[in-house]
Amino acid sequence: MEEKEKPRLSRLTAIITQLQSKRLITARDLAEKHNVSIRTIYRDINTLEKSGIPIITEEGKGYSLMEGYHLPPVLFTENEANALITAEQLVLRNKDQSFSENYSDAIIKIKSVLRYSQKGKADLLSDRIYFKENDKDEKSSNYLMKIQSAITNFHLLEIEYSSLGGKLTKRQIEPFAVYSNKGNWLLIAFCKLRNEFRAFRIDLIQQLTPQNKTFSPHNMTIEQYFELYIKK
Repeated sequence: MEEKEKPRLSRLTAIITQLQSKRLITARDLAEKHNVSIRTIYRDINTLEKSGIPIITEEGKGYSLMEGYHLPPVLFTENEANALITAEQLVLRNKDQSFSENYSDAIIKIKSVLRYSQKGKADLLSDRIYFKENDKDEKSSNYLMKIQSAITNFHLLEIEYSSLGGKLTKRQIEPFAVYSNKGNWLLIAFCKLRNEFRAFRIDLIQQLTPQNKTFSPHNMTIEQYFELYIKK
């Protein structure tokens, strides 16, 4: 009996953490994550609700925690802390200044909840990880954070864009997604000037201005974009 309870207790704790980390999560996602049946997840959610965790069920959509409800900070295992420190060094080598600065600020907050014994190890590991890519720490753009905000809030953007040939154009675009390729960040957006989806290198954007206008979300995944447009 005791051996069976340990995995469930660990799973319940993990489910609480996942509920804190996402606005909405489905029973299927949780079941796949923990390799259990959806019926088991239903029982777990019921157990958490009975223990006083204010879980909101949105029929047909998933689960979320009541807005404003906060649980004590999570504790990281040593391997989880090491993964975060490794990711920090990788992010610092990326070429967008806004991304590096915001991640550094976030990692400071994460380090603040590490156990005392982990803090020294985290500092040591930071000094022992090195990525050769962009070892001169060159920054070629400073727009990634504004672009991500525009993607999630469906805000129209106006950009001045310089082609590789040096031709400058002003465009209004509906940002859709971003991806990294060989060290360069690219923005996928619907270009109103060309009336089609285009990929823009962020380091070639000379000026970017968020507009007060919003646009309707595009009913397409990034995988579908690559299937439909990259083949062209």
